[in-house]
Amino acid sequence: MENFKIVNKKTGMTLFLNEKHKETFFKINSLYKDGEIQYDVFNLTKERTKRINKMLDVLAQSCVIGASILGTLIYIQNY
Repeated sequence: MENFKIVNKKTGMTLFLNEKHKETFFKINSLYKDGEIQYDVFNLTKERTKRINKMLDVLAQSCVIGASILGTLIYIQNY
């Protein structure tokens, strides 16, 4: 189940809802008013996944750099 953050552009009010409650919320409240979007909708589940993937990328790059430094040191020591 995905989680969403809904922010009212006019008042700045923030709501944290899951999929089921988001659908109910938008049945009651219209997303558009006078042709303009009334709410900003952020998918928190996707944001969390992006943040975790970014951390894993940094960890992988650090491991590659560490392994290359360690390999260089071992090579110099055996030379």
